[in-house]
Amino acid sequence: MAEIAAGISATPESTTFVFCSPSYDLEVLSKALVARIPGRVLGCTSSGQFGPGGFQLGGMTALSFQDPRIKITPFLMKPLADCRQRAAEVAQQVQNLKTLGPSAHLFGFLLVDGLSRMEERVTSAFYQALGNVPLIGGSAGDDLAFQETRLFWDGEFVTDAAVLSIFETTLPFKTFRFQHFAPSMKRLVVTSATPDQRTIQEFDGLPAVEAYAEKVGCAVADLNGRVFSRNPLMLRIGDDYFVRSIQKANSDGSLSLFCAIEEGLVLSIGFPVDSLGTMLEAFDDASRAVGPTSVILGCDCILRRLQFEDEGVRDVIGKFMADNQVCGFSTYGEQYNGVHVNQTFTGIALGGGT
Repeated sequence: MAEIAAGISATPESTTFVFCSPSYDLEVLSKALVARIPGRVLGCTSSGQFGPGGFQLGGMTALSFQDPRIKITPFLMKPLADCRQRAAEVAQQVQNLKTLGPSAHLFGFLLVDGLSRMEERVTSAFYQALGNVPLIGGSAGDDLAFQETRLFWDGEFVTDAAVLSIFETTLPFKTFRFQHFAPSMKRLVVTSATPDQRTIQEFDGLPAVEAYAEKVGCAVADLNGRVFSRNPLMLRIGDDYFVRSIQKANSDGSLSLFCAIEEGLVLSIGFPVDSLGTMLEAFDDASRAVGPTSVILGCDCILRRLQFEDEGVRDVIGKFMADNQVCGFSTYGEQYNGVHVNQTFTGIALGGGT
């Protein structure tokens, strides 16, 4: 905590985001965060972080906003079952936030309980209620234990919650997303699914595992995390494709996903493209939009980092992110405007000084 506090030099007027390993005693950490970091502190548990040192496993990463050209107003949603009502209440309050003048614009940064299976509803509720406010976010993690994820709010770590931070700023900014997958011509139609459980029972009238294995050219017995991560499902919305990652194959022939899915959807099998190249292109686009970038607040899927490790490029990509002023955490899912996705990087690039 002493190292974090010295590194960010927070003030009573600042807002600090902290992303931390769940291995800490969170009750003790809560007290330390309140005692050592002045101003407002928000954050969540993660499955790793990234910052000036590239990818970081364990520990904490903190980012403090102190520029007077940025005003941050956070809102708590708890319990998540009340997402529609709470989103409407937040939207009413957001209408009165324009305090930095007519040149100011808004964007939202959303943190959600990563094991709630509520990200789709929460993201959609906020985005629809807020209207044209751009939104990015990430689902809290717990180092792949899949037991409990927590958000930090008002001095304590809580579950079954989401925190939406509305940024009002006169600085140039750009929200963006990218993934290193493209859709193939191999398609599957969801003919039986349980959306609330994020489970697909059938593709094209066949057991989901059999139909999927046939499309990727793999025996059912050989389906594993590596196959799933290299051959994700992709959903077309408008002119864009979004990743729907498979978590596991089940003994009843169904597939469990990291995103909700509905019957009748047509999905494509994705194939990997240049991971560093897609990142370079996205960061270049963001830089052209905002000018010299002071910081990119990012949410990056844990499955992406695991693939980088498997391919031996984690440190190269981590350094590239650090060189581009990227700070954030490894997530259990990502949000972009009104959509919840997987195996994706979502970010906000801020120009000027922060």
